[in-house]
Amino acid sequence: MTIKLLTTLIITGSVLVLNASAAFAATAEDQGLAIAKEAKARDEGWVDMTASMNMVLRNKNGQESVREIRMQVLEVANDGDKSLSIFDRPRDVKGTAFLSFSHTSGADDQWLYLPALKRVKRIASRNKSGPFMGSEFSFEDLSSFEIDKYNYKLIKEEACSIGTCFVLEQYPTDKNSGYTKRIVWIDKAEYRTLKTDFYDRKNSLLKTLTTEQYQQYKGTFWRPSSIKMVNHQSKKSTDLSYNQYQFGNGLSDSDFNKNTLKRAR
Repeated sequence: MTIKLLTTLIITGSVLVLNASAAFAATAEDQGLAIAKEAKARDEGWVDMTASMNMVLRNKNGQESVREIRMQVLEVANDGDKSLSIFDRPRDVKGTAFLSFSHTSGADDQWLYLPALKRVKRIASRNKSGPFMGSEFSFEDLSSFEIDKYNYKLIKEEACSIGTCFVLEQYPTDKNSGYTKRIVWIDKAEYRTLKTDFYDRKNSLLKTLTTEQYQQYKGTFWRPSSIKMVNHQSKKSTDLSYNQYQFGNGLSDSDFNKNTLKRAR
C-alpha cells in the first residue's frame, strides 16, 4: 500500500466518522420532532370539547381550597385551539372567566374577566409565566401544544407506568417563556403525555406535571381524568380532576370572544 493511498484512506475514514457523528446528533433531534408530530397528529379531528373540572389548590402545609370550573375548547384548522374556562365556585371567584387563543407560532392571545372589577384584562406575553388564579399552573401552561413552539431532542427510551416511554427534551422558542426546557415522557403505544418536568430560567427543576387515568373517547381521543402539578421550589401543588367530557357539541368561533367573557354564567 502506498503512502498516498494510506493517507487517502485515513482522511476518508476521518470524514466518515465525523459525518456519522453529525448524523447521530441530527437523528436525535429529528426523532424528537417526529415523535412530537405523531403525538399531535393522533389528537386531531375532535372538533370541539366540553368538560367539568375540579381544581384543588394545596399550600406547603397541606391546606386546601377547591374550585369548580366549566370549560369548552374549539379545535381550529391551521392554528392553535381556542378555550374558555368559567369558574362556578366558590363564591369569591364565581363568574371569573379565562379565554385563550393558542397559535401555532407567535404569542398566544389570552384574556381574564374579573367580575369584581367588571373588566376584561389582557394577559401580556411577558407575563405568561405568572400563576393562573393562584394555582401552580402558569398562563403559559394553559395553551394548546403546538409543534413550532419548541425545538426537540429524543434523549432516551425507558420503562414507565404503562410500558415504555420516549423521553424528549423540548426547548421553547418564545423568548418570553418562563422555562428553559421541558422534559416530557410520552408512551410509545398511544403517544400520550404521562409526565413533564419544567425547568425555570435558571435551568433548575421548577415543577412536575403528571397526567393520569386516561380514557379513550369516540374510539380515538385520549383524555386524562387526573392532572397534578407539583412545584418543587414553593412546595405547593394543584390537582385537576376532569369529568363529563363531551365531544361534538356544535361550538363555533362565536362562542369564543371577549364579549362571551362578561356573559359567562
